[in-house]
Amino acid sequence: MQNQELRSLAKQLKDNLSRLMEKRSTWESHWQEVSDFMLPRKAEITKERARGDKRHTLIFDATAIHALELLAASLHGMLTSSANKWFSLRFKETDLNTIDEAKEWLEDATSRMYDAISKSNFQQEIFECYHDLIAFGTACLMIEEDQDDVLLFSARHIKEIYIQENKKGFVDTLYRRFKMPVGAALDKFGIDNVSKDIINKARKTPFDDVELVHVIRPRNDFDPNKKDKANMPFQSIYMEYETGHIISIGGFKENPYVIPRYLKASTETYGRSPGMNALPDVKVLNKMVENALKAAAKQIDPPLLIPDDGMIAPVRMSPGSINYYRAGSRDRIETLQIGQATSTTLNNENQRRDAIVKMFHVDQLVIAENRNMTATEVLQRQEEKMRILGPVLGRLQSELLSPLIIRIFNIMLRKGLFQPAPDIL
Repeated sequence: MQNQELRSLAKQLKDNLSRLMEKRSTWESHWQEVSDFMLPRKAEITKERARGDKRHTLIFDATAIHALELLAASLHGMLTSSANKWFSLRFKETDLNTIDEAKEWLEDATSRMYDAISKSNFQQEIFECYHDLIAFGTACLMIEEDQDDVLLFSARHIKEIYIQENKKGFVDTLYRRFKMPVGAALDKFGIDNVSKDIINKARKTPFDDVELVHVIRPRNDFDPNKKDKANMPFQSIYMEYETGHIISIGGFKENPYVIPRYLKASTETYGRSPGMNALPDVKVLNKMVENALKAAAKQIDPPLLIPDDGMIAPVRMSPGSINYYRAGSRDRIETLQIGQATSTTLNNENQRRDAIVKMFHVDQLVIAENRNMTATEVLQRQEEKMRILGPVLGRLQSELLSPLIIRIFNIMLRKGLFQPAPDIL
């Protein structure tokens, strides 16, 4: 590409990104508030946080944090648990599903996919995705090819991603703005492709971060018969955010980013979540517990009523200390009674806790301990769980699991990791 073309492409991408950033700005304060109270380790959307800082300072009650963890674990157990066979493959052409030779090849391909997934970092990254889904309503999982483990997964933080839907309502365009150590950027892209700014920075401060943008968008005109990167269905561009320098232009056969939403209004692009539904209750409970702690502190170490004339200063508060008062004075040091109704406060707090737990379906998803349950009862409970989350699971099926499995299958097919296909295929 000529320099002029690259410059106009960089300008176009920066303009597009600034529009997407503007469209997303209203969501950010919402996400920050949800993460402050329910997912503090990711509470850095509108705030710049130092790595390793204390992030629980706003929290006085951890009910919501625990409820979010439980729902994430339930989704993980139902959809992608390593203990179960959680997907199977079928041919689109119905006739092929009846032919033994074709079925055997597909079964073998499925078991090879399970092997590749179990050797990769899939389990920990998908679990992070479920946390993002339940807190923010939108998650992002990147699926790359890896030299050693075949597959490499990474759950991307919500603050990095800006998305756009296609006419069918699926996310097909993604701008990801992220930071990377300068040394790592040089290793990844090569010294010939980066700008002089990065090279100078790498010499002076190799551990400092540089801000990059990764753009994935569908190509409108390409030749599917050609196998080069310029003729793949998805265009992939890496760009330096500050200078606008285009580092590389490539392509992908499938979108490497999978973007599931938990629930979504038809007029919105980003998802909504149980965390957002529970936020008012969580804030009220937090304030209640904070006030109850203040009241308890006053009861344990109450304010004192001291006569201005009867006592000889200073007043000593330590155990076993002696305070002197003037002989003949009837005045005494007395405690100020604040009249705190502890049982009422506790009842109100527990009502809020129950409401939060219900928002996250924990009361229905966690099976009560019962040693005498039959196998049929256990299966029935599982079915009930699936029914409660039915609509959500349907969306996750089409936005998370299907594109994920198709991407994994195609990566392995291109790497030649399946048996040679029978002639009928």
